[in-house]
Amino acid sequence: MARRRGNVLSDDTEVARGQILKAAESMFQRYGLSKTTMDDIAKEAGVSRPTVYRYFGDRDTLITALIEVRSRRLFDKARAFLRSRETFAEQIVDGLVFLVDRGRHDPIIRLIVSPEHMDLATALVGSTGLAASLTQEMWEPLLTEARARDEIRAGLSDKEICQWIALVQLILVGRMDFSSEGDPENRRMLTNFLLPGIVTEKAANKLRLRK
Repeated sequence: MARRRGNVLSDDTEVARGQILKAAESMFQRYGLSKTTMDDIAKEAGVSRPTVYRYFGDRDTLITALIEVRSRRLFDKARAFLRSRETFAEQIVDGLVFLVDRGRHDPIIRLIVSPEHMDLATALVGSTGLAASLTQEMWEPLLTEARARDEIRAGLSDKEICQWIALVQLILVGRMDFSSEGDPENRRMLTNFLLPGIVTEKAANKLRLRK
């Protein structure tokens, strides 16, 4: 069992990082993203500010780590949800609607993609490549299976596909007018405009016939 440093943080680095991130989540939800300081997070975690900086070099690094943690929790739920879908065409449409809907309800992700923080979201998630790398982490196992079923268009790499999916997902998460996962218009839009760039015509038509 890992000892706790000063009865506050674990001696296990990853556990300690998790404790600080939990404190950050609490503070962001209490004060908002822009008003929360590293001092606030340190006090909530019961440590000094230099201790927080020892685990996370700056505030952006901490927020990025928090995005990764929250995203992976969501990915686990999404993959379980998508395993009942027989084709990648179904998985990508239902999966994107699922991820956008759940992401919009996540208190931390909602804070980051809110209109007043879109510049931060672009810097942390878009331009750094974080969105694309997380998207590839989410979809790569499903893409491998889809390629084995010959459902993916020729000449496309997993990286290219995931960059496209990430861009669409970021746009949809930030759109306040994107309605719930029960709205058939969402699926129609993704079926008509996203799918043709990823799956074969046969795979796309098969999904359309099912709808």
